[in-house]
Amino acid sequence: MIAAGDHIVTVFGQRIRVRIRPGRGVPLVLCNGIGAGLEVLAPIVDELDREIPIVSFDVPGTGESPHSPLPYGFPYLAWLLGRVLDKLGIDRADLLGLSWGGAVAQQFAFQNPRRCRRLVLVSTATGILMVPAHPRVLVTMATPRRFRDPEYAADIAAAIYGGTARTDPERVAELFQRQVHAGSWRGYLFQLLAGSVWTSLPALWAIRQPTLIIAGTDDPIIPVVNARIMHRMLPHSTLHLHPGGHVDVVTDAATFGPVISGFLRSHPARPRPIRAPTAGDRYRIDDVCRAPRI
Repeated sequence: MIAAGDHIVTVFGQRIRVRIRPGRGVPLVLCNGIGAGLEVLAPIVDELDREIPIVSFDVPGTGESPHSPLPYGFPYLAWLLGRVLDKLGIDRADLLGLSWGGAVAQQFAFQNPRRCRRLVLVSTATGILMVPAHPRVLVTMATPRRFRDPEYAADIAAAIYGGTARTDPERVAELFQRQVHAGSWRGYLFQLLAGSVWTSLPALWAIRQPTLIIAGTDDPIIPVVNARIMHRMLPHSTLHLHPGGHVDVVTDAATFGPVISGFLRSHPARPRPIRAPTAGDRYRIDDVCRAPRI
């Protein structure tokens, strides 16, 4: 792996900013939420085991990575990330995906089964086939304004992020202010389009990597039932529920850093038997496509 610090890696003309924290063993690649630059995940980096090498990156159109010339999908992003890792000299990695970045992580694991060792899926779901957020939350998420306007970010934080943002919304605004450059409207639109045509639901059974699913029970963006569905369908998954919201893993990184580090350092658990859901299950698969009552 190349030296510590920020680097620009070019893959077929697309420049990607990466940040390296050196260490020993299998690197952890961080996949960020929609519209966010790599600085937003810095609190997690600071609280993870110092021996774990970490690679953070900006997807095209966010942070200091220029736009992609055309809209893209998650298969392309997984391919692009693989080529970036090639240039960094990384053969095998663990992946952590937060929210939108969880889709990148799932797709990478599916496309690169021998290259991805473990998965950490935080506040994420299965794409368009999921139990959706309330329409008011979805409307707020439709623009990147919160990344550019700290006052607006603080005003909406409680309603869309839940958890600790309900009592301390300024922490979320401060988190977004860490970014060197907020994502552009065009970059944000391309990310929205990627998520609008993707689902991992039919392929979850094929993701065989040990997976830690972290979900908040007070997450307005990703209702917790989605984590339960993923846990049911991922063969080697562990579900870690907490009473917080969508970004508590970042705003309360001191609590979650040891949980993630422990999972990455632990020995693989035995696979859980996967069974088809029955009529008596509280959360059924057909709930995925059913919108909540308004």
